[in-house]
Amino acid sequence: MQLRQLLIRLHLAQGQTYQTIARIIRACHQNQTVVTDLNRLCELGQLTAPQAQAFGRDWESAALERRYQLNAHLDSVTILDADYPIALLESYQPPLVLFLRGHRNLLTSPRQLAVVGTRQTDAYAEQCIRQLLPPLTTAQVVLVSGLAAGVERAAHTTAIACGLPTVAVLATGLDRAYPPQHRGLQRRVGQVGLLISEYPLGTPARPSQFPARNRIIAGLCQTLLVVAARARSASLMMANLALQANRNVLAIPGPIDAELAVGCNQLIVAGAKPVLNSAHIIEEFLPII
Repeated sequence: MQLRQLLIRLHLAQGQTYQTIARIIRACHQNQTVVTDLNRLCELGQLTAPQAQAFGRDWESAALERRYQLNAHLDSVTILDADYPIALLESYQPPLVLFLRGHRNLLTSPRQLAVVGTRQTDAYAEQCIRQLLPPLTTAQVVLVSGLAAGVERAAHTTAIACGLPTVAVLATGLDRAYPPQHRGLQRRVGQVGLLISEYPLGTPARPSQFPARNRIIAGLCQTLLVVAARARSASLMMANLALQANRNVLAIPGPIDAELAVGCNQLIVAGAKPVLNSAHIIEEFLPII
């Protein structure tokens, strides 16, 4: 077994955490060996007794072998691969394994723009998206978002319509869609762009997976644009993740009495760059002379 295969198998196994897998892979890499013995894996991963019990039941099971065979046929990138995105590698808890569907080369584009915002969008936010995104096609920008309702759906839809490459980071397996009515859009993104998921096939949407998905969006991008956000929202938390990863954070200003503009206006007051036109986005990707 190669180290990459071990990593994927560990990623699919029960009883493991990000930290335990990272410890095992780091030790194997340093010692230039591939460990498959159950007891030794538990030792290297520093598994707790409950973790070791769950892991031990699953590690040599037929169920794990089926999961591995099912997902081994997917295109994937691991933290061990040469084409793993450098920006993502430098972010908080870079994903150890990502399953892919679509144009893999989009993963390593140096001009990644994340577009995020509220799931209950309004006419103003959608008009801003339709106005700002099409001119980006001349700047070799790749749009990254999470395929959620509202702003993110509008961003992916507009990107496809104007020919802007688009990447969707999912909080489910590649064969699941959330929300379900986005299944057609998700299929289209996989055809013309790229779908990314940290989760194996068959994984449904769970609340804990959305913050994990958001860290990938924030880590993958060079610049993050918040289109619309309430005072306390996931979009603001994602902007904070982007700032922690030393990314550029932009926000679209809105009326001071508009609920969906409060978060963006707060970001601007805190130092985010206000976006009034497409040039304000494009200049974030220009080389510094």
